[in-house]
Amino acid sequence: MLSNLSLHDLKGNLFGGLTAGVVALPLALAFGVASGAGPVAGLYGAIMVGFFAALFGGTPAQISGPTGPMTIVFASVFVQFSHLPAAAFTVVMLAGLIQVGFGMAKLGRYINFIPYPVVSGFMSGIGCILIIMQLDHMVGHPATPGILEALAAGMNIFSRPNMHAVVIGLVSLAICLFTPGRISRVLPSPLIALLVGTGMVLGGLDQAPVIGNIPSGLPSLHLPVFDSALLGDMLFAALVLAALGSIDSLLTSVVADSATGTFHDSDRELIGQGIGNLAAGLVGGIPGAGATIRTVSNIRAGGSSPLSGMIHAMLLLAVVLGLGQYAAHIPYAALAGVLIKVGMDVIDWPYLRRLRHSPLSGTMLMLVVLTLTVLTNVITAVAAGMVMASLRFVKEMADLQLESIKHYTAGTENSALSQAEAQALHDCKGRVLLLHFLGPLSFGAANGVVRRAATLDPHEVLILDLSDVPSIDLSAAMALENIIRGSRNRNEEIILVGLNRRVARLFSQMKIIELVKETHRVEDRTQSLELATRILQDRDADIA
Repeated sequence: MLSNLSLHDLKGNLFGGLTAGVVALPLALAFGVASGAGPVAGLYGAIMVGFFAALFGGTPAQISGPTGPMTIVFASVFVQFSHLPAAAFTVVMLAGLIQVGFGMAKLGRYINFIPYPVVSGFMSGIGCILIIMQLDHMVGHPATPGILEALAAGMNIFSRPNMHAVVIGLVSLAICLFTPGRISRVLPSPLIALLVGTGMVLGGLDQAPVIGNIPSGLPSLHLPVFDSALLGDMLFAALVLAALGSIDSLLTSVVADSATGTFHDSDRELIGQGIGNLAAGLVGGIPGAGATIRTVSNIRAGGSSPLSGMIHAMLLLAVVLGLGQYAAHIPYAALAGVLIKVGMDVIDWPYLRRLRHSPLSGTMLMLVVLTLTVLTNVITAVAAGMVMASLRFVKEMADLQLESIKHYTAGTENSALSQAEAQALHDCKGRVLLLHFLGPLSFGAANGVVRRAATLDPHEVLILDLSDVPSIDLSAAMALENIIRGSRNRNEEIILVGLNRRVARLFSQMKIIELVKETHRVEDRTQSLELATRILQDRDADIA
């Protein structure tokens, strides 16, 4: 893939990687501090996950590193194993191995089942979070620890602004917003903003807070440590980290696909993320995942291949090895201006503009996911969105399945029947009820099927035509069993039509097939109507 890059692509990936690296630097330091492992652990995690996830992953333009959700979970792990810190980093290694296992088991495909309103709400929520979280730095105040704290601070931060920071932040934001495209193609506007912001600090606006001294030095190797008394807790924590990191990364992959018009390899991405987290644990780094904001920053600056992710990691490594003095004067306000523009770009404006014309259910789903993303966390938001989307889907499918069930008797509309079938049904004079099921039957329609059958007129013979049912689940099979048992209790004869191998196997396993006489199981509808006619004739003869 890298060998096919043109000179223009190489330049775009260079700028994208540099931009993502500069954006990632303060985030890596902050996440390291928040985790309890220290700022250097944040840098090591960003370097290792960023490099190896790019090298082995399946999303070309993705930038990986420490993220908020992963940091929060690891912080609890670090506290849990505070008496044995090496165990916490062993958990990171185990999480990486589990992610590799997820990829090899091809579990990544299930990310494709996430509906667009959920992805849109997630993207817009991330954009809102980024904008809100940067307002502190924009006016020269330290960042608040979380989105709820930032919202609670409200207008208080604006009552005491650091004017040097405000000027730098507004200039940086203006550069990102209004730099002509022909200039951005040569030098990305985020880099221009950071260079100008740093120059303003050095030129006299020195009251604006800057990144400052950055820890340096090569990491030491942290070999895995296992304690039989802690092994259960370690495995559980690793599974949580692996699941969270996988979901976080694959959601970011979906965002990257949306921004680039490409398609990622979910299973390969999980393997790459797992290798990255394994490497991070080995050097005492905190775990990471695909980072939406850094990924979008990379794409906006021209990054399109794994090279940009590796360059981003190499820049952070250079900082660790001694170039930190050159980044020490970057003002937080300039980064805030850059990230606010990124946040604006992440918000799904095209979908928001269509909300008035979108189905209400999709609109509500998107808004719920957006709100939960901002107020809780990504995993809660996506989980809630998936549950809502699944329930909506089940309801729609159940309605369609119920609509597809047709009942025929003498005098009803029977255009779906052949002329001979319609005549045979007419000759039965309302004593035969034919229920024709079309398409798969699932649990969503089970109760509706029973209710539908209960409202129909009394009859002497019930024909259940399943010849157009390719599959049926347990709940729907139990519903049909209730219909069959109810008919038997009313002394009605039951005829089954057209059971395919899959449906017949389930009926046999559930002992439902035994409720219908073997002679009353036929291949097609014509045979069933002929059989129904004979049954009625036999009944009439018995009465006579």
